[in-house]
Amino acid sequence: MESNFPVVDMGLLQTEKRPEAMDKIKDACENWGFFELVNHGISHELLDTVENLTKGHYKKCMEQRFKEMVASKGLEAVQTEIDDLDWESTFFLKHLPVSNVYEVPDLDDEYRKVMKDFALNLEKLAENLLDLLCENLGLEKGYLKKSFYGSKGPTFGTKVSNYPPCPKPDLIKGLRAHTDAGGIILLFQDDKVSGLQLLKDGNWIDVPPMKHSIVINLGDQLEVITNGRYKSIEHRVIAQQDGTRMSIASFYNPGSDAVIFPAPELIEKTEEENKLKYPKFVFEDYMKLYAGLKFQAKEPRFEAMKAVETTVNLGPIETV
Repeated sequence: MESNFPVVDMGLLQTEKRPEAMDKIKDACENWGFFELVNHGISHELLDTVENLTKGHYKKCMEQRFKEMVASKGLEAVQTEIDDLDWESTFFLKHLPVSNVYEVPDLDDEYRKVMKDFALNLEKLAENLLDLLCENLGLEKGYLKKSFYGSKGPTFGTKVSNYPPCPKPDLIKGLRAHTDAGGIILLFQDDKVSGLQLLKDGNWIDVPPMKHSIVINLGDQLEVITNGRYKSIEHRVIAQQDGTRMSIASFYNPGSDAVIFPAPELIEKTEEENKLKYPKFVFEDYMKLYAGLKFQAKEPRFEAMKAVETTVNLGPIETV
């Protein structure tokens, strides 16, 4: 089942095999919501450094804290499924519109510098990918980036997670099933310890760990902007009994005041204005709603935003 998971060699985009690679991206966006990138232009050396420093930081600063949390909640001894907690140890970095890399406690200077450099590389990759999606969708170059822009540019941040060995992986998920609220997600994951799964045609499928690859998945906002042509897909992390899994997920999202709506070019001519599949909303309003409903189906979120839409005067939007 795993072997046909879409892997895109970005090196081919510079060759006569470009159409093949573009088709693979298109198919992955339409049918999987996920794909894995190789030859993505981020140096292996940088990725190795990020991995070593992240694992070192976890051991030094977070592992003990996690063990104490587990002990205080009596999690080693659970007998029934836990559905209000994730077996993960995380911290967050913000890059755009304003970086907090130098404010986050406990990080040593080299790690801060490396994560800043890594974020710049990922930001470039995200913007490059958005333009490839525009090309596949028949939208003008830059359309998706512009629709994420708002008045201060996109929001970009990284969730650094470690999933320690779990004594009861059948009862506690590493991360419960959800779709991502935002735009495009770039994941650098452990190449030895697996655990990430996506839901496809009713089955949970493993996202194969591959050294130096970047896993891409699409968030709810791209589903709205493409009017459902691309879908955000439910995914989860299964905790493992041995090995700690590292996961560094960077979220390239719309700015908080960006107004999100289906691209007019992607609305079928037959859909009248009131039959649009998706609502028009301010990204920040969607995030407020998502915060309480993350682990539930996305469709009611879209419906709720439709209800709000009629009462919101979105007014002229400032574009940069």
